[in-house]
This record gives sequence, C-alpha cells and structure tokens, in this order.
Amino acid sequence: MRHAYVYYRIDLTQAGLAASQVDALLRAMAAHCGQHPHRMQRCDDPATWMEVYPNIADFVAFSMALDAATQALDCAAFVVGERHLECFFAPSPKPSASSAG
Repeated sequence: MRHAYVYYRIDLTQAGLAASQVDALLRAMAAHCGQHPHRMQRCDDPATWMEVYPNIADFVAFSMALDAATQALDCAAFVVGERHLECFFAPSPKPSASSAG
C-alpha cells in the first residue's frame, strides 16, 4: 500500500475557507484510501498544512481523482505557492540473518 502526503502553505486570512474546502476534499478522496484521510498543521508554522491519505491501493487513480477534486473545490483560492504531493510506502522487512539459513 502507498500513502500520499500533500503539503502547502495557506493564506491565513483564508483559514476558514481552507478548512472547509480541505475537509470537503478529504471526504471526496476517502473512497480511494484504506483509512480516513486527515489534515494537519505544522507545529511551528500554522500556515503550513498537510493532507494525509493512508493505504492507497491504486496511486494513479488516486492522483487523477485528487487533481480533479482539487480543481473542482478551487483549492488554489487559499494556497500560497503550490501544493506538493509525495508518495511513500513501507518497505518489506529484510529477512534476519538467523532466518536465512
């Protein structure tokens, strides 16, 4: 499974709009995730937000749906700069030396 992280800065004067739109985005994207997506704010910078999308089975379909939903909800209205999408996965554990034998 893959996990997506989207980070960006918002215009703090638009924080209410941002919260409403991002929450709608998370609800729209929930069908693409194995667990509920959620948003976070950076501890030392309240203008930096992150969306977390866990357990994505089809990252290509997720990415296309995220682009469409982001445009439909006009997320650019409150973002300063660009949204950055990162994809991560948990690597398979390496066999231990004692089990290789």
